[in-house]
Amino acid sequence: MTYTEKRIVENYTGLFAGLSSDSKIELIENLSKSLKSEKKAVDDAFYKSFGAFASNKPAKEIIKEMKASRKFRKKEIHF
Repeated sequence: MTYTEKRIVENYTGLFAGLSSDSKIELIENLSKSLKSEKKAVDDAFYKSFGAFASNKPAKEIIKEMKASRKFRKKEIHF
């Protein structure tokens, strides 16, 4: 544990001192759940990033369509 992490834990410990026993138990439960799901959430986010754009068209055709859909307008700027 780094020095910074230790300081964070100490500060939170001070905040939790004023909580009721029921609140502390609920906090412990939530922290336990987050530890269990943390690894899975990181993996899920990584794998969900793949396949975000689904198309059966070849890449060259998609690029061609994108370039064809560009619209430029000429506007004169007067100084």
